[in-house]
Amino acid sequence: MAVKIDKKIKGYSVLTPEDKAREAAPPVQAESITRAKAEAELPKADIIHMHERIERPEVLVGSTYKIKSPLVEHAMYVTINDIVLNAGTEHELRRPFEIFINSKSMEHFQWIVALTRIMSAVFRKGGDVTFLVDEMKAVFDPRGGYFKAGGVYMPSLVAELGAIVEEHMKSIGLIHDPEMSDHQRAILAEKRKQYEDRAKKNSEVTPPPIPSPAAAGEDARRAEGGAPGTAPSITNTPGASEDIAVTGDGASFPPSATLCHKCSTKALVIMDGCATCLNCGYSKCG
Repeated sequence: MAVKIDKKIKGYSVLTPEDKAREAAPPVQAESITRAKAEAELPKADIIHMHERIERPEVLVGSTYKIKSPLVEHAMYVTINDIVLNAGTEHELRRPFEIFINSKSMEHFQWIVALTRIMSAVFRKGGDVTFLVDEMKAVFDPRGGYFKAGGVYMPSLVAELGAIVEEHMKSIGLIHDPEMSDHQRAILAEKRKQYEDRAKKNSEVTPPPIPSPAAAGEDARRAEGGAPGTAPSITNTPGASEDIAVTGDGASFPPSATLCHKCSTKALVIMDGCATCLNCGYSKCG
């Protein structure tokens, strides 16, 4: 039997006996199932999320941080306790559960108790609690801030509490701080070396000061007779370059460095006519 094909052939296949048997078989009706039933049958991991109904365990793991601020007479000790969820599983998570602040200074007792209770309630509420860091670090004291060890500027005591909470959340993995790449670290190390070499070179080139005749005569009289109770005068070298001074936390920056608005550290120096931060690598010239 000849069949005339009027259309263009795009493809072909050989019909096998299995294909004929499949076409002759009666259709099988599939059993209908609801979406809710299908989701219920799926295997689920028993993951415990943070919420208010979680009871406080008998033992919590915590860390204590010390704050020594010029705004208060005595040091403050901040304790943050964490709860471990899904312990021993791949979903193990450590989250802050409560916070306490203790100090000999009773002048701030009211707002410290109120702040720690509110923060502990937010921690136990669950969800994303990292917003507390930004809110607390944005609080400014109308009397002015201060510099902590390392040259980091703190606009208020509450801001330093926020910095401690941020440090704690980074240690437990809630906040991930983007690290500098190897290229950025190399550039920063090169900038620091250039600044130190320039300071050393300036100290070697700068000539000693020429004392005035009056000062020379006074020093000669003191050297010869020496009035009782007097000490020889010490003249500072004008224009001499400054040394790199350790400012705390193992960070060493020039004493004349200014505040970097990006990392809030006194590490901003002028290099090649451009403001450059020796701590985070920020440069005003890009």
